[in-house]
Amino acid sequence: MKAPTHRFSPDDYDQHGVLRLPLWFWGVLILQARTWLLFVMASTSRDQGPALLQLFYPDTQRFWYGMLLGLPAALAFLIGSRRQQWPRLWRAWRWVLAASLLAALLGSLYSLWQQDSNEPPVDIILALLDALALWYLLLNQRLQACFELPEEQD
Repeated sequence: MKAPTHRFSPDDYDQHGVLRLPLWFWGVLILQARTWLLFVMASTSRDQGPALLQLFYPDTQRFWYGMLLGLPAALAFLIGSRRQQWPRLWRAWRWVLAASLLAALLGSLYSLWQQDSNEPPVDIILALLDALALWYLLLNQRLQACFELPEEQD
């Protein structure tokens, strides 16, 4: 295994010497997959499920947009635990997540531009969280190092 280019604490590595994914990365994935999480919650509560979805997504087109943009994050939950098995896919997935976050941020900003000023600030908060998550995904050194897995040797 190639020596890491960044200096991290020994506690940041697992028993196999692989750099652990930061806790905030999982928070970014939850933020990105928020529509998926809401869908699962609505599916488990049969009686109140449609009302829950209607409360957060009165426009069904916006719901499907959220499902599409949350798909890379939902898949990252699965890929993240097996990142050593698919190093090329894992390296590329950082950019897939960044593109998805950028699209979500642009969609939130467009939604803010279209709505009245009397609307609740939920879209403003989500846009700020998306911007913060994109900044973290692109600029955090430990997270960058987690995506720089060495290629498997044949």
